[in-house]
Amino acid sequence: MAGNGGNGGGNGDGSNGDRGNGGGNGDRGCKFGPSCNCGCCCVHGPVLEEITPHPVKEQLPGVRYCINSPPPLLETVALGFQHYIITLGTTVLIPCMFVNQMGGSNVEKAKVIQSLLFVSGVNTLFQSLFGTRLPSVIIGSYSYIIPMMSILHAKRYHRLLEPYGEECSHHRFERTMRSMQGALLVTSCFQMLVGFLGVWRNVVRFVTPLSMVPLITFTGLGLYYLGFPMLIKCAEAGVPELILVVFISQYLPRYVQTKRYLCDRFAIMFSVSFVGVLSLILTESGAYNQVSLNRQASCRTDQAGLITGASWIYIPYPFQWGRPTFNPGETFAMMAAAIVASFESTGTFLATARYGSATPVPTSILSRGVGWLGIGTLLSGMFGTIAGPTASVQNVGFLAMTRVGSRRVVQVSAGFMIFFSVLGKFGAFFASIPLPILAALYCILFGYVSSAGLGLLQYCNLNIFRTKFILGCSFFLGLSIPQYFREHQLTSGASPVHTHSRWFNDVITVIFTSHATVAVLVAVILDRTLTREAGESRKDSGSHWWDKFSLYTRDVRSDDFYKLPFNLNKFFPPL
Repeated sequence: MAGNGGNGGGNGDGSNGDRGNGGGNGDRGCKFGPSCNCGCCCVHGPVLEEITPHPVKEQLPGVRYCINSPPPLLETVALGFQHYIITLGTTVLIPCMFVNQMGGSNVEKAKVIQSLLFVSGVNTLFQSLFGTRLPSVIIGSYSYIIPMMSILHAKRYHRLLEPYGEECSHHRFERTMRSMQGALLVTSCFQMLVGFLGVWRNVVRFVTPLSMVPLITFTGLGLYYLGFPMLIKCAEAGVPELILVVFISQYLPRYVQTKRYLCDRFAIMFSVSFVGVLSLILTESGAYNQVSLNRQASCRTDQAGLITGASWIYIPYPFQWGRPTFNPGETFAMMAAAIVASFESTGTFLATARYGSATPVPTSILSRGVGWLGIGTLLSGMFGTIAGPTASVQNVGFLAMTRVGSRRVVQVSAGFMIFFSVLGKFGAFFASIPLPILAALYCILFGYVSSAGLGLLQYCNLNIFRTKFILGCSFFLGLSIPQYFREHQLTSGASPVHTHSRWFNDVITVIFTSHATVAVLVAVILDRTLTREAGESRKDSGSHWWDKFSLYTRDVRSDDFYKLPFNLNKFFPPL
């Protein structure tokens, strides 16, 4: 009988009854003890292997060259050149959006692109030497678009519109540019004070690993509109580029064994060269002669007019457009853009440290980096680059693709930026690469940055509803709120915020159109207000782990990655 079998525990023969009642030899092999009712194991059954979670890694393994270890010289040069190619999308796109509307010709457009490229190279060198010391490339920021558009459409420039002639258009371009320069110059002082006085350090100390997750994730995902929507504008160039770069970097190394990592490190060089030549052939053969102007602008290699507009040698110089002018309202909107750029750059810096196999960035180093971004904003205002600086998201993705996080490679790329900004015709040749080709690269590179943010979940407790609520709410609102502001801007041509103060409308719009800024603000507010017991909340959010790295002196490895050169730490000690 089954009931008798259950009581036969003394002989260990409880196979026909309830094994949970067998208190004899049949329980000795069960790792769950005598109270186990599940029938999962017995002395004669297999012993299940205990499954443990993946170990937490403070430094990302698998990086072949970390921050302080440069590759061989030729490889360093080739990787640096690819970093330069990746920056061209933003460097070309921002001036092309504004210069013609400002009244400038292709000559002015080429000069603005050369100036932006020159300042980006100088800022990259400064940031890698004296800023965060991370392999971060500094380029123009999209967060400045709204205040720049506000200046562009200011009423005081309406009387300079067409049909007053080419000379009047050039005058309007210079007047608008000088107003943008003045706003950038004042903003740079604000940004330098926030960074160098340690204000940003105190701001970042409110951020825990839990709230870093949406910040870093949306630093990458927030640029989704530069990916497939731009790629599909010229599918015959963008789709082959996307397929090629994925195949060369991810699949080809499985079948082609080489002593050097040629496929993943040079996938961008191989694929862009092939698809770029294909686009050149289609352009010269007249394939785009009968298509719409928008399609020609996306597909043709000569549409931007950069090669004809650029001079052979041009050295950008400060205040080349004249004396800057100042407007208080426009300056406030520009300051809001600088704050947004600082938030997004902070997320980029944290992802860069991860892919450079460095320890998490101390708060004082992040503040120092924002201070040097302020110096970059000062240079942008002096040279007239239209947009202020930010840390490049796509170049961080390239660090992950190649697994080369060397600082030296990024410094070489800065040299390429400066070199090709002076040699205008050669730089314009590379800048004429159709943007859908670069958008195909962004589809992959932005995703790497987002995954770096998700990787910080290893320090958080994902088995409680508080964590799930904070993550879910910050992710959803980080997508939903900026999308509402963007759609309202596109459909009505105005901000959803309607007050009598235009600069206040611009400030609110700049902040709430940034996915990363909205997501991190929501996460920080919820993380700080939805508290449990003090110790438990800190552990759930990963603060007990972050405390080890938030102060520079608490981890002995900080000097290995973030120490200033030339013994400058003695004069500017990090806190």
